Amino acid sequence: MRPAMRWRKTVISALGAVLLLAPVAASTQDGAVKIGVLDDMSGPYSDNTGPGDVLAVRMAVADFGGTALGKPIEIVSADMQNKVDVGVAIARRWFDNEQVDMIIGIPHSAIALAVVQLAEQKNRLVLPTAAATAELTGKSCSAHSAHWVYDTYGQSKTIANAIVRQGGDSWFFITVDYAFGLALEQNASEFVKAAGGKVLGSARHPLNTADFSSHLLSAQASKAKVVVMANGGSDITNAIKQAKEFGLDKGGQRLAALLIQYPEVRALGLATAQGLLMASSFYWDMSPEARAFTDRFAAAKGMPPTMIQAGTYGATLHYLKAVRAAGTDEAKAVMARMKELPINDFMTRNGRIREDGRVIRDMYLMQAKTPEESKSEWDLAKIVATIPGEQAFRPLHEGGCPLVKK
Repeated sequence: MRPAMRWRKTVISALGAVLLLAPVAASTQDGAVKIGVLDDMSGPYSDNTGPGDVLAVRMAVADFGGTALGKPIEIVSADMQNKVDVGVAIARRWFDNEQVDMIIGIPHSAIALAVVQLAEQKNRLVLPTAAATAELTGKSCSAHSAHWVYDTYGQSKTIANAIVRQGGDSWFFITVDYAFGLALEQNASEFVKAAGGKVLGSARHPLNTADFSSHLLSAQASKAKVVVMANGGSDITNAIKQAKEFGLDKGGQRLAALLIQYPEVRALGLATAQGLLMASSFYWDMSPEARAFTDRFAAAKGMPPTMIQAGTYGATLHYLKAVRAAGTDEAKAVMARMKELPINDFMTRNGRIREDGRVIRDMYLMQAKTPEESKSEWDLAKIVATIPGEQAFRPLHEGGCPLVKK
């Protein structure tokens, strides 16, 4: 080889090596990082999610600095109206036409399952902080989703085990008739039976029901020791208030709810709600850090954050940290970083995203206070037990997630 040719070959090889070793420039796919909050803005779940979720996302974006990879962080929001066709249509429009990178919230399990499937097709991310069904990390798990705050397995296990230990060994369910309620009933039934209890029946109702009289009469006739609400939001408050009017508790039947949060406890009033058990991943007064966030949130919202709203803040902040670490908002790269980074904020200490997308963190068994115990308007509950995350959520090998290596 002639000297000149050898020189040119050496220079080209050296330049190639430099290019291979050079870091990839941080960039967004379309000039911005865009987050969509798909939520119940005015329906039965709006107090626990909705406008409070939007506020939580805005607070997380502001705390992160308002930009990512040198580009603005944009937020859009919409009311899914608790209708699958409406929720999926909004998500499709956001992905196809508005370049939304990540959707968060979704307090309707059937909508969440459908949007996760859509996100896989579009290579986008979904963080269903408000949806409950454990199928999101089971057979319907996705590499494009992380289930953040709670699920039907963890809620049911925490409450069912506690009540059966206290002697409540026969159950009747009043269940909202869609994926969320059905999953709650199924999961809780399994725990009741495993503990030696019995399920005597169930009555199912549409979402946002005003009249529970026929369901409560069936529960009363069952003679079950525990009448448990496998529903949420205003359905819980309506069902429990009417159960009290029907005198179920005076007849010796214990009332319980698998997913009750303190907006419902406040709506019921402690005279009615006292003693109700709650399973939660967060309580606004659980630590100085939680109280500091609550003060900021309540100054804007007028009430403390629910566990869903607190989790929505944490999920947004973790997502943005992963975008920064990945140097891009491309979905697969960001999710890889989300699973690598530990989760640490006022709600979660050393949490992690498991292979199936389940966020592992501690859960808390809580109990609604008596009126005499309460010291202020929102002093509604107390933590009575801590359940470590590895015990609270379904074991990895039991979920049937296709992502899990055998």
